Order: sequence, then structure tokens, then C-alpha cells
Amino acid sequence: MSLAILRAPPKRLLSVARAAALRPALAVQASRLVHTSGSAHSPEPIPTSSISPTEPITSLAIRGSNQHSLETPSNKAEYVLSTLDKIVNWGRQGSMWPMTFGLACCAVEMMHMAAARYDQDRLGVVFRASPRQSDIMIVAGTLTNKMAPALRKVYDQMPEPRWVISMGSCANGGGYYHYSYAVVRGCDRIVPVDIYVPGCPPTAEALLYGMLQLQRKMRRNRKSTLWSVFYHSPRPRYSMFRRYRK
Repeated sequence: MSLAILRAPPKRLLSVARAAALRPALAVQASRLVHTSGSAHSPEPIPTSSISPTEPITSLAIRGSNQHSLETPSNKAEYVLSTLDKIVNWGRQGSMWPMTFGLACCAVEMMHMAAARYDQDRLGVVFRASPRQSDIMIVAGTLTNKMAPALRKVYDQMPEPRWVISMGSCANGGGYYHYSYAVVRGCDRIVPVDIYVPGCPPTAEALLYGMLQLQRKMRRNRKSTLWSVFYHSPRPRYSMFRRYRK
């Protein structure tokens, strides 16, 4: 057999080599066509809830988030209150009065946002010098342990509703001075924070984007609607003299 192959002409040797090289590839392809498992082509099971096994979790989540939303009122009372919430939220997001609480170099970018290049006034953002006239606090810079009581005191003087924007890495989590003995590792340990603006220091565009995100959060506020649902929902009545009744 080997002598016959050696005595064959070169063209025949080339054709034999090509045929031998193609056989493994054809065999692999044929095995893939024959040995196809049904699990590879079967659709993945959709996760369902234990409460409602026939309904997917995604639809349950969407329905739960829209249950008390402003877009889907279920009766006249919710329609009136949701409309009132929309009007109040529209007024709040168009007249945001932040109070400057600049503690370090991030305050320079905060002042840059108020300059003519970015012009925060076109969004209704006007800086106020008194906490009793403002509804937003922008914490810009490194918060030290000695400054923390003053921050809380100023925050308590702000009227409700109030929001806090943490600007910069130092205000978010301590930043460069995270391991210092004199620095608070995040102003959210002192006051509740609504919007975090990352950066060291963050640019004026980043702070402006944070203000836009705060406007978006204001639009989702629905206190009147939730109050109505809670007040009119059936709940058990307890009496302090029930245990003395016979």
C-alpha cells in the first residue's frame, strides 16, 4: 500500500491528501447535525413569583411600581390628588433654591455653575444665603468632624421638603482624606443624601447634571396620593380599653 502511494503521480498524492484532510471536518459537522440536544434549542424558563406562579416577575414589578403612580389613578380622589402632585412638583422643579455649603475646592466648580457659561438661573436654580429660604443643600468639599455639627444644624433649619446633593469624592466618602482621623467618611453619615455627584473635583457640567437628576426625583414625588391611599385603606382599629372590657 505504501509503495503504491509512493509510485503514484504528484497530482494523485495531492488529491489523496486533500480528501484525508476534509474527512475529520465532515465527520465533525455530521456529528453536530445528528447529535443535537433538545435543551439547546428549547426556550429558557421565565422566572415566576411564588405568589403568582403563572405571571412573570417583570410584569409583577411593573404593576407594583405603577400601582400608586401619578399616571394610573384608580378613582376620582387619586385623580385629583395626583394632578395636585403634578402641579406642585412642576413648581418645585422650576424654582430650586440651593444653599451653598462650600467646604473645599469643589465649591469653585459650584460657583462656576452659577457663572454665565452654564447659567443655572435658566433652570430656576438661585443660590440663597439663608437655610430658612432654601430647599436644597449642596455639600461641596471635605467634611471634618468639627464641621459635622454645623452641617446638621443648618440642615435642621431648612424647611420641608428638603434635599441634599453631595458634591465631590470628599463629600461622598472622604475622598483623598478617607483615612484621616479628622474627616467624616461621607456626609451621608450626618444628613440624608439624595444625589451623589462623583469627581475630584467634579466639573460644573456634572453638578448641573446632578441638578437635573434632582428635578427628575422631584417629579416622582407623590405624597398626597400616598397619603390618600394610606388614610382610606382598611386597617385594624385598636382600643386602649379593649382588654378591660368584659
